[in-house]
Amino acid sequence: MGLEIRQEAATPGALDEHASVSIAYVVDRVLQVTLVDGGLGGMALAEVPVADPYVKDYDAIKGEGPARWAKRFDVSNWGVISAFRDGARAGGAVIAFRTEDLHMLDGRDDVAALWDIRVAAGQRGSGVGSALFRAAEDWAGTRDCGWLKIETQNVNVAACRFYQKMGCGLGGIDRFAYPDLPAEVQLLWWKALQAPRR
Repeated sequence: MGLEIRQEAATPGALDEHASVSIAYVVDRVLQVTLVDGGLGGMALAEVPVADPYVKDYDAIKGEGPARWAKRFDVSNWGVISAFRDGARAGGAVIAFRTEDLHMLDGRDDVAALWDIRVAAGQRGSGVGSALFRAAEDWAGTRDCGWLKIETQNVNVAACRFYQKMGCGLGGIDRFAYPDLPAEVQLLWWKALQAPRR
């Protein structure tokens, strides 16, 4: 059986189901950010191995995770895209759009944020992530968004490589975005969307 992609509203139930797929991954390498000429020459990123690999699980951070989003934000304009293979949940994506209190959107109506994308451990590398990303692009495009914006960190090299493969460009690096995690660097990816076909 092939891959089935479904779209739905971001209800608490849909977000709970989305959370049933683990977002945890092993950090065994990072993108080390180095200033060139004090920053005047830009920044250089180099992939380096981690001496002691560890598991990063965003859902395990206190106050985070899909079950909390509807309490923190107005998710009435958000969408959930779910992937199923052989009837089992293989992954999902959540897209944020027109959310007044979500700084990631910069108050713009032409930007949608790929707020979360996750693929079940046994399905990673099988095309589920690419299918979810394309479905998120379509979802945003049908809402007249010109841009898809994605946040990740330098500790998630696989995600960075994935976004690059999907045609995103690195649009921002913030070395000081996470005061509680000074070793992590925020990376903001942008993807220009095609005008929707009508």
